[in-house]
Amino acid sequence: MKQIKIGIIGIGRMGQIHLDNLMQKFSEVEVVAISDINVEARQWAAKYNISKFYSDYQDLISNQEVNTVVICSPTNQHAENIIAAAQAGKNIFCEKPMDLSIQTAMRVLQIVEKAGVKFMLGFNRRFDPNFMKIKSLIDEGKVGEPQIVKITSRDPAPPPISYIKSSGGMFLDMTIHDFDMARFMVNSEVKSIFAVGRNLIDPEIGIAGDIDTAVVTITFESGAIATIDNSRQAVYGYDQRVEVFGSEGMAGTENNKSDNHYYYNKKGQSESLPLHFFMDRYIPSYFNEMKTFIHCIVHDEAPKVGGQDGLISLAMGWAANTSMQENRVVMLKEMLN
Repeated sequence: MKQIKIGIIGIGRMGQIHLDNLMQKFSEVEVVAISDINVEARQWAAKYNISKFYSDYQDLISNQEVNTVVICSPTNQHAENIIAAAQAGKNIFCEKPMDLSIQTAMRVLQIVEKAGVKFMLGFNRRFDPNFMKIKSLIDEGKVGEPQIVKITSRDPAPPPISYIKSSGGMFLDMTIHDFDMARFMVNSEVKSIFAVGRNLIDPEIGIAGDIDTAVVTITFESGAIATIDNSRQAVYGYDQRVEVFGSEGMAGTENNKSDNHYYYNKKGQSESLPLHFFMDRYIPSYFNEMKTFIHCIVHDEAPKVGGQDGLISLAMGWAANTSMQENRVVMLKEMLN
C-alpha cells in the first residue's frame, strides 16, 4: 500500500512538471488531489484519473488522505500555503521562495519547525547532474579548499513585464538560484555582498522597477570569493556555467547542448548552441529533487534543501538590492537582524 499521498497546489508550469514526474516515475507515491483556482486545470486531474480537484487549496489540505503537499502556486501565496499545510501536519515541498519578505519567511520557518514536518524548498539546480558532479569533486577534496567561484546565469529572453512587476526583481526571481548555488559549492556562510545592476536590454524593465543585467560579488566567512553574472537576454541560448577554483585544482561545467558535435573547415569552427529554455536544461534536476524529497520522507531524514537555506538565499537577494541601491558592500547580517 502506498504510504505517501500527495496533493499538489497549483498546476501551472512547475506544477505540471512535478505532476508528470510523480505520476510516471514514482511507484511509491500516489497523487490523490489537485488544487488550482483555474478550473481548466481539471484537465490534469482527468489526464491521470485523480478524483479530487479543488478550487480552494484549503479543501485539499483538509483532505485527511493527503499527508504530503507539493506547493507550486504563485510566490505571493507560498507563505499561506506552507503555514496551512504545516499546521495540518503535512510534509511539504515548495517551490522557492517561501516569500519575498524576510520577516514573513522567518515566521513561516518558526511555524514549520513547531509543526515538526518535513519541509524542502525547490532549489532544483543543486540536483542538476552537472552541478552535482562539481559538488562531489569538491566534497572528495579534489579541488581542495574553494577559493574562487564563478557562476554565469543568463536567460535567452526576458520574461513578460507583467511577471517582472510581481517577481520581486531580478535578484529575487533569478539570481536567488545562483546565490543558493554559490553557498552549495563553497560550503561556507556568506559574509558580505556587493552588487551592480543596469538596464542594458529593455527600457520597459527599468520602467517596471527592475534591472536586466547584473554582476554580484560574494565574500564568504571562509575567505572564498564568488562572482555571479546575470543577463535577462543571451541571444545564443540558456547560458548556465559554474567554475570552482581551489587550493588543489579547478572544476567546472559547460552548457548543455542539443548535441556535442563540432565542425571545422577553412573558414573556422561551428558547434551547437546551448539549450534554449530552462525547462529543457533542467529536466533531470526536477526529477532528482523530488526523488530526494520522497527519500527523506520514507527514510525519515532531514531534507537536503531546508527552510534555512531558503531564508539565507532570500536575505542574499535583499542584500544585493540594498548594495545596488546604496552602492556599498552589505553585510548579510544586516538583512537578518
